[in-house]
Amino acid sequence: MNKSGYAFGAFKGVFTPSVLTILGVIMYLRLGWVLGNMGLPLTLVIVTISMGIMFLTAFSLSALATNMRVSVGGAYFILSRSLGIEAGAAVGLPLFLAQAVGVSFYIAGFSESVAAVFPGVSEQTVGVATLCILAFLAFTSANLALKSQIPIMVAIGVSLVSLFMGDSAPAAETTEPLMPLARQSFWVVFAVFFPAVTGIEAGIAMSGDLKDPARALPRGTFAALLVGYAVYLLIPVYLYFRVPDAETLVTNTFIVRDMARWGNLIVLGIWGASLSSALGALLGGPRTLQALARDGVLPRIVGRGYGEGNDPRLATVVVFVIALSGILAGGIDIIAPVLSMFFLTSYGALNLSAGLETLIGSPSWRPTFKTHWALSMAGAAACLFVMIMINPGAAFFAALFCGAIYVALTRRRLRARWGDMRHGLWMILIRHAIYKLAESKADAHSWKPNLLVLSGVPSKRWYLLELADAIARQNCLTTTAMVLPENTSNERIRDVRDTIREYLKRRGVQSVVKVVTAPDVMDGLLTVINTYGFGPLSPNTIIVGDTERSEQFTAYTRLIFAVYRRQRNFVVVREEAANEEEGVGEEATADDEKGRAAYIELWWQGKGNNAWFMLTLAHLLGMNPNWAATPLRLNTVVRSESEREEAETRLKFFIQEARINAESRVIEHREGDIFDTIRLSSSEARLVLLGLRAPEEDESIEAYSAYYKTLLEKSHDFPLTAFCLAHEQVEFSRIFL
Repeated sequence: MNKSGYAFGAFKGVFTPSVLTILGVIMYLRLGWVLGNMGLPLTLVIVTISMGIMFLTAFSLSALATNMRVSVGGAYFILSRSLGIEAGAAVGLPLFLAQAVGVSFYIAGFSESVAAVFPGVSEQTVGVATLCILAFLAFTSANLALKSQIPIMVAIGVSLVSLFMGDSAPAAETTEPLMPLARQSFWVVFAVFFPAVTGIEAGIAMSGDLKDPARALPRGTFAALLVGYAVYLLIPVYLYFRVPDAETLVTNTFIVRDMARWGNLIVLGIWGASLSSALGALLGGPRTLQALARDGVLPRIVGRGYGEGNDPRLATVVVFVIALSGILAGGIDIIAPVLSMFFLTSYGALNLSAGLETLIGSPSWRPTFKTHWALSMAGAAACLFVMIMINPGAAFFAALFCGAIYVALTRRRLRARWGDMRHGLWMILIRHAIYKLAESKADAHSWKPNLLVLSGVPSKRWYLLELADAIARQNCLTTTAMVLPENTSNERIRDVRDTIREYLKRRGVQSVVKVVTAPDVMDGLLTVINTYGFGPLSPNTIIVGDTERSEQFTAYTRLIFAVYRRQRNFVVVREEAANEEEGVGEEATADDEKGRAAYIELWWQGKGNNAWFMLTLAHLLGMNPNWAATPLRLNTVVRSESEREEAETRLKFFIQEARINAESRVIEHREGDIFDTIRLSSSEARLVLLGLRAPEEDESIEAYSAYYKTLLEKSHDFPLTAFCLAHEQVEFSRIFL
């Protein structure tokens, strides 16, 4: 149901404002100038390229409009519902500025024509007075404003008849075919001409006031473009054969009046065209601003509606101020290239949106007006190409301006009430990437950890996620898993998942959250390990916290065995002060500021995949800004002083060959338990990395459980420690050697 209070059809709501904007200022005042500079062939090329972009955009627009109920805001509404509110606003704000500045453009054309008829009149004075009158008309009622466009369209039609019936032509000294002056480059002339064909914006902007936008927009838009294209082809051909003097075309911007049978009808037509175009922009601009305000992009007070038609009067005041500034700033030759950039930006985004929607092929994409994706993508590419050719610097600035708006709105984290294509776009990209990954074989040179952190409630074992995030930051994937009781309701599962996501987001941690139910926590963890993942995106490294509860040793051993059999890497992280209770509670203080310790202490044996795996993790930590200032130290143990020199030489040579930034330390251990030596040597470490023995082929769970218990006892009072077990089919040594 239409909520605006109006119910315009295709003719009154789309065709009329569109065609009157197309047949406007440029047609009367600059088309002869274009012909004089470029000649007939290039003029027709300029017209055809411009109209070609508009026809491609019209195809895309029609597909988008017939797939949704288009409301107030026109192009912004369509883009925000397809590309998302941030991208929609990034284009919608420049589009609004283009519509507001467009008011200045059309009124400047009107003022120029008035000054040509009455030479003593000030163009700026006429412009300001005209703006005030039109703003009052738009401020009062859109219905009254649109009714006034019908007689204006009649006036334009009569003026064209007068032009083509003209029996006079300016005197010329030669009868040779018209030779272009080429005083301006092709793309400069194109930039001045292009705003002439941007009339479809007027129809799109009124979409919220249409009775049936899905039918009215395509019909009215294509009809307006066909009429406009025919007129813009006929006038240059007519002028070419009637005015052989290019100098006259370039210098006499009112040449069409001099050639018409009844010159005053041309004056009437140009006044009607420029005023109707300005009025159309005065109607469309405020409605774009109203839509932006309703979505929370701008203060909502700006979009407040008044009267039966919900007219955006405050937004009209904003447009009035911007248009007034434009009128005081300069003429149409200055404003036209700026308009071209803003319009091309919005048209490119519309084409891109329709092309992506078609490529994604979501079930919700069911437009009644179907357009091939190649046409839409061609339209987007054409817009980008033309922007670069007109002015690369301006194109870059337009992209930078839109990008800045997008980033600013992303940081505001606006919550849209609708879905958009971004989820589908990511799905199609991931689908392609997964298939490609599945076809390739994992190799040490391209290996990155895909971490599965069995943390439970993040606030209880934050040190696990803090370490995992430090390893994975901006390079790898991380999943945070939690197990709830088997009888937990779906609503409770969603609440817990959302709570964890929000908690991680506040802490700046990027992680997928996985919540499962199981009769027992360990059973749930085993289920996650055995089933979680998708093809090549299955986790390759499992990170868990330790436990000192003797009744859980057997369960932990089963967990280690399961990970080892699945050929995954396993990391047990131990922090003495960690709170091991499960369940949602208050945030723990494990991540409170502790000061920076001296080293990452890696106890290096120089053989086996465990050592290389630990070195890989240490290297990834060193790439994180929060750990970059913490030096890595490779420690190796010798049994006697005679072995020290050889060990030092070997370790230093390895560090040089491996191209890592690390220090070496050789420690002599003669008697007692080696863990006492490690404890003493690493007492102030920020992190200790130790290898975890792999289960032997026939080793029982009870035997390995005893080993695990002994390991915990001997490593008592260690700093934050990670016990690492590598069993992925990757030779980690190849990462360094």
